[in-house]
Amino acid sequence: MNFKKFTSDLSFSAMSAGFIAVLVGYASAWVIVYQAAIAAGASQAMIDSWIWALGMSMGLGCLVLSLYYKRPIIIAWSTPGAALLATTLGGNSIGEAIGIFVFVGVLTLLTGLSGWFDALTKRIPLPLASAMLAGILVQFGLSIFTSLQSDPLMVGIMLVTFLFAKRWLPRYAIVAVLIAGFICAYSFDLINLQQVRWSLATPICTWPEFNLSLLIGVGLPLFVVTMTSQNVPGIAILRSTGHSQAPVSPILSWTGGLNVLFAPFGAFTLNLAAITAAICASEEAHPDPDKRYIAGVFTGVFNILAGICGATVVSLFAAFPAAMIAALAGLALLGIIGASLHSTFEQPDYRDAALITFLVTASGVSFFNIASAFWGITIGLGTLAISRIARA
Repeated sequence: MNFKKFTSDLSFSAMSAGFIAVLVGYASAWVIVYQAAIAAGASQAMIDSWIWALGMSMGLGCLVLSLYYKRPIIIAWSTPGAALLATTLGGNSIGEAIGIFVFVGVLTLLTGLSGWFDALTKRIPLPLASAMLAGILVQFGLSIFTSLQSDPLMVGIMLVTFLFAKRWLPRYAIVAVLIAGFICAYSFDLINLQQVRWSLATPICTWPEFNLSLLIGVGLPLFVVTMTSQNVPGIAILRSTGHSQAPVSPILSWTGGLNVLFAPFGAFTLNLAAITAAICASEEAHPDPDKRYIAGVFTGVFNILAGICGATVVSLFAAFPAAMIAALAGLALLGIIGASLHSTFEQPDYRDAALITFLVTASGVSFFNIASAFWGITIGLGTLAISRIARA
């Protein structure tokens, strides 16, 4: 690592983007991971170990990959995967659950080594990838105004702060929003510090048990859901924000290897992030795309701290009001939503297919437990093929 270049690339806006990415990720989705752990039969000590394993594995992935490739590469847990586990693991032993996690990690590693996933995603046209991305993120943009309805004063102050800061301090607009939101929440006594548990996480290793029926019935769907609803949008984030040169196969190999290594401690599934990656890859992180990798590095640092501090960090993030987190995430993603929509409809030849991709993805439809991002891109590609045949 070129230490001199790293220090010259440091910026407060990129560092804060990393913090916001971790804050939004834990505050908005940890409850689903917690439900998955309960369904797997994990004790409170084991749940703390899951926090440690996820924080350490995600942190190492973000830190090493972002530094190596000089791109904001964000590794996260699979939230749809956690939802799947929460509904399918009941009645099975914790060892069998760990066996599923190892199995999915091995499949991800083999996928990365084979290179087929990289080759497949390169065939997706940029307007369709941008449309899928816009469809995923648009709900976060809308959440600004649903949160405004539920808490008009706090969210209204955050929105006005964003509009003024965007005009006068564009690099620090989201930092200003975070500060304004925290001051409002604290002033209005909306931060519930009574639920914070002060403790460090202790890793607990559980030996995996491999149940063939569970590997097929739960492991394979978990792998498919993670690939289609997390890795495909994650790749779209990289490519739509000018980071197409980041190689997908080595990144998948890295996440699969980390997954296998940390699975016995509770890291159920790792993948390329979508929502939090969009925060780190946006202009708000840094105007220069070549310096946004700092956001990825500090996402890694804050994830590692979250893993070490375990239950304390999770309970602290959960103490913030939901309206503040939703508004913060939506405002942090506004820029990339606009850029994605522009790229979606910029080329006339792709507009019909891109529009359908956007609408299907935004609808949230799910068939066979596979999320709408996969169906959006699949139906969009089918529409594009039909339109080209009709024009021929």
